[in-house]
Amino acid sequence: MSVNNKEKEPKKEFSVSRRGFLKTGVAAAAMGVMGAIAAPSKIANAASPSLSYQPTKGQWSKLRPEANYGGASVRYVESNDQWLGTTKLVGKIVQTNEKDAGFSLALAGELGDKAKAGFLSTVFRHPTVLPFADAIGAISAPSMLTGEPNPNKLQIPDPEQMSQHIKDFAYYLRADEVGIGIMPDYAYYASNMAPPLGAYLVHAVPMDTPYGKAPITDKLPYVICMSVQMHLETWLASTGYDGISNAQSERCYHASANAAVIMASYIRQLGYHARAHHFGNYELLIPPVLIACGMGELTRTGDTAAHPRIGFRHKSAAVTTDLPLIPDKPIDFGMQDFCRVCKKCADNCPAQAITYDDDPLPHNGYLRWNTDSNKCAAFRCSNDEGVNCGRCVKVCPWNSKEDSWFHRAGLYIGSNGENASRLLKSIDDMFGYGTEEVTKYKWWLEWPDLYKYDVNATLKAFSATASAAAPGV
Repeated sequence: MSVNNKEKEPKKEFSVSRRGFLKTGVAAAAMGVMGAIAAPSKIANAASPSLSYQPTKGQWSKLRPEANYGGASVRYVESNDQWLGTTKLVGKIVQTNEKDAGFSLALAGELGDKAKAGFLSTVFRHPTVLPFADAIGAISAPSMLTGEPNPNKLQIPDPEQMSQHIKDFAYYLRADEVGIGIMPDYAYYASNMAPPLGAYLVHAVPMDTPYGKAPITDKLPYVICMSVQMHLETWLASTGYDGISNAQSERCYHASANAAVIMASYIRQLGYHARAHHFGNYELLIPPVLIACGMGELTRTGDTAAHPRIGFRHKSAAVTTDLPLIPDKPIDFGMQDFCRVCKKCADNCPAQAITYDDDPLPHNGYLRWNTDSNKCAAFRCSNDEGVNCGRCVKVCPWNSKEDSWFHRAGLYIGSNGENASRLLKSIDDMFGYGTEEVTKYKWWLEWPDLYKYDVNATLKAFSATASAAAPGV
């Protein structure tokens, strides 16, 4: 399948060297004008933002006294039965089953033979992928994720101080961002595949293993979410769908999985229940957890949650627990307004899976932009011009920016309404962000012949179909 051919022949439009621009006084003057723009947000959250909210006695943690939002203008909002952060709830949210997720459908053969064969062969199509998958598989067994807590509870600080301490421990474990939330019940799966989907993805079980389903019973009141950002320079050099694209995800899945497993074990040593959820074995959906933990808003890409500083250029793991904690509040940094006007991900999606709708629409009891997740999963599994796909991550104006005053100013602009968002989008286009490949950062090796795979031979190699599920699925 040809991937986004129009990107290979960029339009001859006016462009400016951003590095040259940054050296001029024009940049500072422009930022002064841009910073004055503050168009009102169209989000009318039923719960007004609380500007006076100070998490954990005004200090985020000891290692990071303030949350790092990268210059974005962030408002704290309430969660209630009509809203989760800035996501409007319009009815009953029905818990989903893991077997109905996009990659699960690919594994079951419901997205076509090419997608199924692509799923089965993904980790073998670039040599950077399997090492991460193997490492994640090693910490995916239930015994690594949960267990009985220490019967002798240790003395701990009050919930506010404990929340600070948990955040510091997460940063100590090399998480880039962390938040604490009240665990939404509907964010749990109704049932898991048994073995879970992640066990197939990381080859912790043979790919022809039949699966059954297991109900989720170990529900706990709080959730700690930890995110690890994908490597920025690598994205700047990548097309978003080449050999390194899948390894970008796997690297972060591995790092966040390590943090989650250690965090959960630590909490159990304190005498409290804790269950780690990571790429190799989730019992929950990460996007609503991120929102509940004050770590993002939904985006045009469907159920992807973007953080104010790193966008959705990250992967996350979570720990559910009954450790007494003070939850953070969900946030509003104008992502809904920005996505309403940008549409850059839709323009560049090689699967044409991302909608151009102006506004979010009802989906399973809440409003979202209704990305076709099956189209997305089918393309990511079957892409034979690379390994998987992260093109939307590559092109999003919120994701792939160096840390500089210029980009911090840009995030401030983009978080202040639709008019400001249009301006940020036009600047992003002018400088060619998301469409450029900064070759000086290209460090990985390419073996394009490995991208191609023989569908029939692959299916024959995994002769017993993985969709031959146990009774009751």
